[in-house]
Amino acid sequence: MTRLAARLGLELPLLQAGMGAVAGPGLCAEVSRAGAGGTLALYREAPGRAARLVREVAAATGRPFGVNVVPEVTGPAGCLDQLRAVLPELPRGCFVTSFGLPDTDAARAVRAAGHPLVVQVGTPADADTALGRGAAVLVLQGTEAGGHLLGRLPVDLLLAAVRARHPQAVLAVAGGIATGKDLAEAVARGADGAMAGTLFVPAAESAAHPKFKRRVVEAVADDTLITSLFDIGWPNRPHRVLRNPLTGTSERAPATFLATTRVDGRAYPVPRYSAAAPSEATTGRIEEMAMYCGRSCTRVTAPHPAAVTVARVRLEYERAHRPPRGSRQLHRIQER
Repeated sequence: MTRLAARLGLELPLLQAGMGAVAGPGLCAEVSRAGAGGTLALYREAPGRAARLVREVAAATGRPFGVNVVPEVTGPAGCLDQLRAVLPELPRGCFVTSFGLPDTDAARAVRAAGHPLVVQVGTPADADTALGRGAAVLVLQGTEAGGHLLGRLPVDLLLAAVRARHPQAVLAVAGGIATGKDLAEAVARGADGAMAGTLFVPAAESAAHPKFKRRVVEAVADDTLITSLFDIGWPNRPHRVLRNPLTGTSERAPATFLATTRVDGRAYPVPRYSAAAPSEATTGRIEEMAMYCGRSCTRVTAPHPAAVTVARVRLEYERAHRPPRGSRQLHRIQER
């Protein structure tokens, strides 16, 4: 048990990242039922649909889960609209995660509803601000992480800096977590737990496109790179993705439509260089879309149900905390 697990009511101090096009109700509920922190991605969801998705998760699990908002994408007003729609539907004991700083109104709304606010940041200064706005937990994102990056520091340097400034804060790390050993080592370095995204992309319940899942499983760390290429819909934010035909050329092609994604039966065109990741509802030139992936992909295994992945991480984590057999025997001898 760590302070993260205790604060959010989890059996394992691990949060699943709220990844757009990946973290739907199925993945969120399954991770939650397995004892970790399942998280539902709200991303650009309309308030009414967001509330319906929360109800779907709540009906599928009686354990804590979270919803993730992205204020930088929705804007402050859109974020607040999402929260006003989902907070009445969010069961007691559940939490809200924000990718990047929420404004004071959004933070106040979460706290007033009685839910822990989890804020993901990438700099020590943003950590200070998030705590000042009432964050119960900070997720410190290092540059090893997949997806959009909130800072320029590797995760260990960011953890050391924030822990020195805030010794009592509940801190999770994001970037480089794919096994229970990774999780145990992060805790040993001063974290209270971790958040993992890449680990869950290939899960059976993940909404990621099958080609996206396969590429993550097959990839190694050097198959990823940080770029600013996929900026339509989310500009001015570097991101770590898998290399693809677009990342391998210096010339920018026309931003014509290359794929289609369906939501609630309605088709939405996807332009080249869109920030949208390919989901199971996407058709078209999938190989040219943004496939967000962290350097931990080297240790991500073949697809399994999310519960199997969480169980494996838990077993590895527990084993990493057990003293070697010889040291236990020596301790008993010394006690005599």
